[in-house]
Amino acid sequence: MKKILIIIIVSITLLFSIWYAFVYFASYSEGTRSGELIKFSHKGFIFKTWEGEISQGVSGAQIFSFSVEDKNKEVIKKMEDLQGHYVKLKYFERFTALSWLGDTKYFVTDVIKEESPHKGKQ
Repeated sequence: MKKILIIIIVSITLLFSIWYAFVYFASYSEGTRSGELIKFSHKGFIFKTWEGEISQGVSGAQIFSFSVEDKNKEVIKKMEDLQGHYVKLKYFERFTALSWLGDTKYFVTDVIKEESPHKGKQ
């Protein structure tokens, strides 16, 4: 009976480890998005994560929500400095959201300030 219990526990642990490694290291998609950085904050109760939003439309109707991992200190600093500016985000998408890493499946790896295409148009 003890041997069966150990086999079950080891199997469950192994399956969880394989699932976690796949979700963490495998990238579902990669890309870039541009818009006005309207929100960037450090939030959470148990797990503090960096979360942000860019507005991709003139009226703010199209919002792209994203997360930034704690290890990307340079990206976090740039985001804080570029709040309210038009930016281009380079990101990758995971298969699912992991609450201790962020609220979304989209993780930004770089941010570049750009000139707004709407500037001067009226």
